[in-house]
Amino acid sequence: MTVLPRFVRLYALLAVLLILPLAQAAPPSAATPAPVAASAATATAADAAGTPAAPATTPATTATAQAPRIGVVTMQPGEEFWSRFGHDALVVYDRATDQAVSYNFGYFDPSEPDFVQRFVRNDMRYRLVALPFDQDMAQYNYEGRKVSLQWLDLSDAQARALAESLRVNALPENSFYRYQYFDDNCAIRVRDAIDRTLGGDLRRQTEGRSHGNTLRSEALRLSRPEPWMWFVLDVLMGPDADKPVPVWAESYVPGRLAAALAEVKNGEGRPLVESERVLLPSRIAAEPEAAPLPWWPWALAGVVLGAALAWLGRRSRRALAVAALPLWAALGLIGALLLYGWLGTGHTYIYANRNLLLFDPLCLLLLYGGVRALRGREPGPLFGWLSLAVLLAAVVALFAYWLPVYPQRNAHWIALWLPVHLGLWAGFRATATTRQG
Repeated sequence: MTVLPRFVRLYALLAVLLILPLAQAAPPSAATPAPVAASAATATAADAAGTPAAPATTPATTATAQAPRIGVVTMQPGEEFWSRFGHDALVVYDRATDQAVSYNFGYFDPSEPDFVQRFVRNDMRYRLVALPFDQDMAQYNYEGRKVSLQWLDLSDAQARALAESLRVNALPENSFYRYQYFDDNCAIRVRDAIDRTLGGDLRRQTEGRSHGNTLRSEALRLSRPEPWMWFVLDVLMGPDADKPVPVWAESYVPGRLAAALAEVKNGEGRPLVESERVLLPSRIAAEPEAAPLPWWPWALAGVVLGAALAWLGRRSRRALAVAALPLWAALGLIGALLLYGWLGTGHTYIYANRNLLLFDPLCLLLLYGGVRALRGREPGPLFGWLSLAVLLAAVVALFAYWLPVYPQRNAHWIALWLPVHLGLWAGFRATATTRQG
């Protein structure tokens, strides 16, 4: 009765590792600006408005009938794992009062009593927060992240409508939404708000074009500076993350959305982005560029490791068991978590994950025979068949990789683990043959 709660806690931890990197924003406490950044943020607000900063006591001279100015601010990825994807927000500049408000969709509360449970179920609650632009930018200035601003060329009616919809959306009774890391995240909320304002023109102009990117390729590109984060994301994502997506869908990444906006026309045929400027310079590493992932180093490592395991089996069954037990424990546990994520949660991009054929839950059943072999006993009558089943599952993964329909880009994992499973099977088979001889 104690196995299931431990298992659920382990999956909850892995789910946190998956979704927090995709949060693209800080928890509410991060909205409080660091004191050292306050002066820089004030200068940023004036620069964002495109006008000199006015003294606080100077009355506004601009006509109140003027429409607000709408912009998109894009923040480069940060150094913390939960900020690796970058972030963005909508800014509304009131010309009459010379005030700028940032509408930020990226706030969540990790102190909620059901926070972990919601992670596991894929039922996260995020909210839109409206805060002074200076205050919002101070945090990013403190972190040394580049911030750029794109002013949008909207009609007066469109600007007023978007500003009003954001104001209403930020009310406490309307501010919460169900966060989905690829389908309804912080950047997508910004994208959709602009698309509604344009009457669907943003989607029409971006859905028919593609750069050949996938949800996986973008996630791995941005998580590459954190190897553990890269590993978790790559193993957890299934084939749904490998379908080429249009520019519209790849805009779940804030940087991609900014690039898409720069290519779009407004309703009158002019560029949607009226002007663009850098508000805060970068003091950290730049956003990673796309880079191919060659499979041959993984294959080389797998062949060497598999050959070593097979050779070890010819020398000592106990030595082979020492090497096999931690491998089987790690592969089996990860596979069990993948299976639970598929069958027991709402994380749809984990579903039908073919890494289950490599990180095989059946490896957990091999642990019993491995312990017996470590003690100098026979592994048991089913041990040989189970190890063969694990090997054949890895072979099936290789054939599934070449299927033209519904592919999953996991060639590197196949290249690594197929030779290892083969080496383990051959090694224990060799020990059994030696003993029979």
